[in-house]
Amino acid sequence: MEAARGEVPLTYFEFGTLAAWEVFAGEPLDVVILEVGLGGRLDATNIYEPDCAIVTGVDLDHMDYLGPTREDIGFEKSGIYRPGKPALCGDADPPQRLLDHAASIGAALQVFGRDFGAARQEGQWQFWGRAGRRSGLAYPALRGACQLANASCALAALDALKDKLPVAMQDIRRGLAEVELSGRFQVLPGRPTVVLDVAHNPQAARVLADSLGGMAFHPRTWAVFGMLRDKDIAAVVDALRPRIDRWLPATLAGPRAASADELAAVLENAGVAGPLPRFASPAAALAFAQENAGENDRILAFGSFLTVADVMRSLGRKA
Repeated sequence: MEAARGEVPLTYFEFGTLAAWEVFAGEPLDVVILEVGLGGRLDATNIYEPDCAIVTGVDLDHMDYLGPTREDIGFEKSGIYRPGKPALCGDADPPQRLLDHAASIGAALQVFGRDFGAARQEGQWQFWGRAGRRSGLAYPALRGACQLANASCALAALDALKDKLPVAMQDIRRGLAEVELSGRFQVLPGRPTVVLDVAHNPQAARVLADSLGGMAFHPRTWAVFGMLRDKDIAAVVDALRPRIDRWLPATLAGPRAASADELAAVLENAGVAGPLPRFASPAAALAFAQENAGENDRILAFGSFLTVADVMRSLGRKA
């Protein structure tokens, strides 16, 4: 990659995207899944032509780059759609600019709740879409209230790609039952309960709050809390404050990180009673929580991929 780029400057993500594609191109793969890094329209992954493009949701994040409103961000995300190709949106209330752009280029748009969706049944669920219904499905192994919408997007994509990527129903059932994703409402075994979640924007924080509310009762919840300074820290705190009893702000590594002092100031401004302890790292905050929490309590580590990674390393788990 370094030799090929010549005098063309590349960001870290651009370099990684191109290098990953070289690896993919050398393997006999059935499918390549590219996750957009930032927005969509101008993202490095958008140089490739997709057979199907999915916008899972639209909320306020990366506003310095993508714009201050959901309409602006929705337009940027819709830049991954292609004329005549399946274009899925997992947001049941998509911004109008996303809908308008998809229509203007002739993308084959499908929207969650309108063209495909999920219906809860006793002990199971049903997927419905343009290709019909699939009943008697097991709930996804991933925890969280959002997972039926996520699974619906995946099944709608498989339906849209069935001619190129046929997947048997038995494999779909197995996938729902066995899917794993580290750091996404990951509940570790043992006491006290440890929950890991990389939620770092208001939308993800609201989903996390709902998921915490659906767990069994815990006398107290301790939060190992680290975030980057360029995120909407106040809105994340507002979403999760009712679910957390003890906040343990921690400083992350790197120049973008908010310090523990900065996080504590946001917490106190939001009405969290002080004085709050400060920690030099999420690992240090976790050690404090483990020492002080009761065995029936819950320890939540969230706010950034960096927060969860540091906690996982301290627990001897692969990040």
